[in-house]
Amino acid sequence: MAIAPETETPARLEGMFKATVVCWILGFGSLLAWSSMLTIGDYYGKLFEKYHPSRALTLVYQPFAFGTIAILAYNESKIDTRLRNLAGYTIFFASTFALLLLDLATSGKGGIGPFLGICAIVACFGVADAHVQGGMVGDLSFMCPEFIQSFFAGLAASGTLTSALRLITVAAFEKYKNGLRHGVMLFLAICTFFEFICILLYAFLFPKLPIVKYYRSKAASQGSKTVAADLAAAGVQTKADDETMQQGRLTNKQLLFQNIDYTLDLFLIYVLTLSIFPGFIYENTGHHQLGDTWYPLVLITSYNVWDLISRYIPLVKWLKLESRKGLMIAILARFLLVPAFYFTAKYADQGWMIALTSFLGLTNGYLTVCVMTVAPKGYKGPEQNALGNILVLFLLGGIFAGVALDWLWLIGKDSF
Repeated sequence: MAIAPETETPARLEGMFKATVVCWILGFGSLLAWSSMLTIGDYYGKLFEKYHPSRALTLVYQPFAFGTIAILAYNESKIDTRLRNLAGYTIFFASTFALLLLDLATSGKGGIGPFLGICAIVACFGVADAHVQGGMVGDLSFMCPEFIQSFFAGLAASGTLTSALRLITVAAFEKYKNGLRHGVMLFLAICTFFEFICILLYAFLFPKLPIVKYYRSKAASQGSKTVAADLAAAGVQTKADDETMQQGRLTNKQLLFQNIDYTLDLFLIYVLTLSIFPGFIYENTGHHQLGDTWYPLVLITSYNVWDLISRYIPLVKWLKLESRKGLMIAILARFLLVPAFYFTAKYADQGWMIALTSFLGLTNGYLTVCVMTVAPKGYKGPEQNALGNILVLFLLGGIFAGVALDWLWLIGKDSF
């Protein structure tokens, strides 16, 4: 039979702080590769201008992410979470490094060949994202809500910090010959290093933290098989009890119907966000005083900074929106941003666009954390793991639909 969870200890409380920090770093690493692709969109935009890389690469990424998470979510109860997450972070590391090698091998030249190579690497990013994001969210869903919040704050931080790093590299190299490319090379090298750090943290530190062992032991006692390898890595022996696992366990279909509003919330949040960001930001905001190089980078940074800040707002209890009806109303009202962006790009100056992009990030991060921390409550460990995977499935589904709708902004443009 499964072991009983350990009791509350000062070591466990100390482990909670460490685990929260590690969750933030792992969240950072799980979106770092893709944030890097978005942030160097200025470079690829000049290199592959006629292929609309900011839109095309996003559209390549999402089918692989969505297809993989659909398979993994359906089979989540049978999949070793440790192997799944380590595979995801390893693919992120290898693919980011491959992106760097590809640019070195082609000497930064454009053309259909290098672009197809980048598309293949981006497809690997999508597969890795589905492994890590679904696996981590499922795993953290039966732990503290603070871990979920910290993980999603790390996701947003990947965009913020890559944007800041990109601004620094652009400023440092813009006066040099091929300065834009040299900045991208340094940028990708740093991102590759951080992905390697995430592999080490998840493999050797995270499973051994007392509070993580506590929650995984509790999940194992409720019949979860997905935590066995992580517990074994931490020196905790368990024996799966199939009868316990099946007793009273809700099916994925039942979990979906009980939480259909939460899944739709996430789908609609990301349909709206990705129908605007990043394609519209790079290609449809016009020309302003900041120039073609700096203007989209400032907009991307504004979005990422406010997306990060907003993910900490729900930590203040009275600012956290927990009403199911209230969340749906707020998310539907957010679609007013579509005409707002259209008219701002057409008639307003850059200050209004920066403010509107910041608000897009603010609402995206805040509403995401509210939904993700409220939804898993009231279930046993195996059900919370399954629900976490279902929520990520709809989140990635929303992103997929959003990047497809993003192409509608090109209708009527000569370059379409």
